[in-house]
Amino acid sequence: MTAPVIVWFRRDLRLQDNPALDAAAATGKPILPLFILDRHGPDDLGAAGRWWLDKSLYALDGSIQVCGGRLIVREGAEEAELRRVIQETGARQVFMNRRFEPTAFEHDADIAHGLHSDRVECTGFNGALFTRPGSVLNGQGRPYRVFTPFMKALRPLIGPPTDAPHEATLFADHDLSAQPIEALSLHPRSPDWSTGFDWAPGEAGAHAALQHFIANALPGYATNRDRPDRQGVSRLSPYLHWGEISVRRVAQRVLAAADSDPVLQDQAEKFVSELGWREFSAHLLFQFPTMKAEAFRPEYDAMPWRDDAEGFAAWSQGRTGYPLIDAGMRQLWRTGWMHNRVRMIVASFLVKDLMVDWRRGAAWFHDSLVDADTASNIQNWQWVAGSGADAAPYFRIFNPVSQGETHDPDGHYVRRWVPELAPLPNRFIHAPWTAPTEILRQAGISLGHNYPMPVVDHAKARRRALEALKSLHPPRIERRIAGP
Repeated sequence: MTAPVIVWFRRDLRLQDNPALDAAAATGKPILPLFILDRHGPDDLGAAGRWWLDKSLYALDGSIQVCGGRLIVREGAEEAELRRVIQETGARQVFMNRRFEPTAFEHDADIAHGLHSDRVECTGFNGALFTRPGSVLNGQGRPYRVFTPFMKALRPLIGPPTDAPHEATLFADHDLSAQPIEALSLHPRSPDWSTGFDWAPGEAGAHAALQHFIANALPGYATNRDRPDRQGVSRLSPYLHWGEISVRRVAQRVLAAADSDPVLQDQAEKFVSELGWREFSAHLLFQFPTMKAEAFRPEYDAMPWRDDAEGFAAWSQGRTGYPLIDAGMRQLWRTGWMHNRVRMIVASFLVKDLMVDWRRGAAWFHDSLVDADTASNIQNWQWVAGSGADAAPYFRIFNPVSQGETHDPDGHYVRRWVPELAPLPNRFIHAPWTAPTEILRQAGISLGHNYPMPVVDHAKARRRALEALKSLHPPRIERRIAGP
């Protein structure tokens, strides 16, 4: 009998445009699809991520069964379980798509080297990004630290997706023992806090989300992406994080739509640049691994962060008294996702209004987001804090009231997620403490009782943050405060 080859699935939970699977298929040998849940491995899953993984594994197993096989699910240390499957089957080849977070990358390399020493060929591919980290460098051969030139260098490298044919006999018929997906206990119970999650994890769900975006949101993407009160974004981030669709396929489908309708050209390029920001984050973390725990700009590690337990609790529970902040944090808790514009605003509020360490916010997002990509999460939090590469100027502090008035002018977003404020007129919806007593009474709102007063005065908090931030910068930078 022909020895099978192993495709080790991780965050590439798809059959189409999957380089590791395509390479395995090219061998002509029967394929054993394997997933290993290592609770102590390099993939640190948050609670929302475990919810998504549960559904995605069921979807992947269903797709593999259509092709005549079944997904082998094991739980335990990754290398030990992989070697166990190799011993049970006599497989001499393992194909996998690489993980590029530094710890996971080194972990994979150690496993591959160990297998090679035992004459098992272990081959890794890039199935997650447009190009491998370290391959986009500036003229001096160094990593880009600014996004715009990085994106200019990346743009020509966005090539078409590829697919190998998948026949019904692709996967091996086997009788290997496997852990039932249900036994992994990835779905929350007692209580089940995921009842409001409105997602369809899996490869089919990813393609449906992409089609919906192109048909409905791409035409106004450049403007509507900043409006949480509109359906103006792709909601593809969790599908990309879990590899249920390739970033190359997403980009090519969007660009193809623009080729068919030139009116969409600018919209498509803006969307592709957002995919580029995701890529930029991955490349940065790979090349500067300390930024996961330390400020990319070292002077920011001297920031006098506050240990504000009450403020953090109010922020995380959506009861800060600032409606846009509370709406975003409640959306996050109920759906495992938050609109991108609101993510920036709630992050700014935590690190600059409350002066709580950005790492605490990043940890909360990591646990709560279904799209909790480590590189993007760290890069975005550091961007808001002003400590990251290509970060916003440190004196840029989002005003939660004016941001709400600009990006949710009619209060639709706030009313959806903070329904106790729904009766308020638009002019008070983002600052209910400014409403006359009679207006509040008519709306049934008692500030401090059924909706909180603001936990901090934004104007005073802004001044406090600026003084702290200015102390981290040399005098020559202070002059920039007078700029735009």
